Amino acid sequence: MAKATKKQALGRGLSALLKDPENDINSAEDKNADKVVGNIVELDIDSIEVNPFQPRTNFSEESLKELASSISELGIIQPITVRKLAFNKYQLVSGERRYRASKLIGLETIPAYIRIANDQESLEMALVENIQRQDLDPIEIALSYQRLIDEINLTQEEMSNRVGKKRSTIANYLRLLKLDPIIQTGMRDGFISMGHGRAMVNIDDQIDQLEVYEKVISNKLSVRATEQLVKNLNNIDSKSEATTSETPKYIRKGVKEFSEYFGHKIDVKISKNGGGKITIPFHSEEDFNRIKKLVERAK
Repeated sequence: MAKATKKQALGRGLSALLKDPENDINSAEDKNADKVVGNIVELDIDSIEVNPFQPRTNFSEESLKELASSISELGIIQPITVRKLAFNKYQLVSGERRYRASKLIGLETIPAYIRIANDQESLEMALVENIQRQDLDPIEIALSYQRLIDEINLTQEEMSNRVGKKRSTIANYLRLLKLDPIIQTGMRDGFISMGHGRAMVNIDDQIDQLEVYEKVISNKLSVRATEQLVKNLNNIDSKSEATTSETPKYIRKGVKEFSEYFGHKIDVKISKNGGGKITIPFHSEEDFNRIKKLVERAK
């Protein structure tokens, strides 16, 4: 207890130092910077703003209340990390859940590690630190990797070194961004797992992806069953591609338009006399009624 009290007293002392305009610290070379940077400082919670680079976008209200209750009982065990923007003004680098939960119970100060970094360094720190957390969903992690590529210009090999993950793991996350946005949302909301997503990403056509997604949800398919469903679909597609050259161009064009209109892959069978049959699939009563309305609207 004596050590904790001493550390808190030190934090309050550093907090007073930071509130002195004559000792404003803006770089690692400034006077007293070594006393502040890397140390735990008690900061006014109102002097901290959220990080616009934060890759995490979903914050469960229930889990925030649980964390707030824990903080109320035990205090903040792990300080947040901030970077200094200006005099008595800071921006979160990591720890937004602790920050939000602390505000929820009306705390006026919060323990923080202070860093001095520019925007690019702050973005990289936020992304790398958040990727290493256990509570991000697969799409949030994938988006973080993509931002490191787009905005920090890191290669997959460089990312592998920074975040301590294999290149193949990073590549698997990035591939999830090829999924239809509806499927990505389903993964973020916990309706399907990353394993389901990895199986469906092997489907090139997004209409086909959504059809498989609907089947996975409605039939509560396992990852293995989803993989088999995707394999069967790809086998059918490869067979149909072999006969595509025999299908008249006007039919190929029409089938694509029908598929886009009805939101399903439309099947066309052509007879030897030039006629044929068009099949419109549906997956539920609700889906059937949706297609029915589209037909009625087109009359």
